[in-house]
Amino acid sequence: QVQLVESGGGLVQPGGSLRLSCAADSRFGLSNWSLRWYRQAPGKEREWVAGIENPGEIPNYSDSVKGRFRIFRDNGKTTVYLQMNNLKVEDTAVYLCNAIWASYNIWGQGTQVTVSS
Repeated sequence: QVQLVESGGGLVQPGGSLRLSCAADSRFGLSNWSLRWYRQAPGKEREWVAGIENPGEIPNYSDSVKGRFRIFRDNGKTTVYLQMNNLKVEDTAVYLCNAIWASYNIWGQGTQVTVSS
């Protein structure tokens, strides 16, 4: 079973940047997986943020983050990143990565991002 571990969250001021990482167990690669980032703020439903769908490898973004966030894989294909720039207070949430391949649908445990002055 593939396990995903997120990291990189924290407290940042509005306008700042963070890079989230989602690493798979090194015994597995993520080359053939579709990879997505979601977020969930207190009292709100889980929201899709960005994804790299396989096949195609074309990144997609929600309108709320387009132009500010970037999703990409590492060359070794075991880690997916979410580069978040120009962060806003409304970006505050727990961010979770999700990997899908065939009948497998794997979630990480989440990492907290807090944007506050």
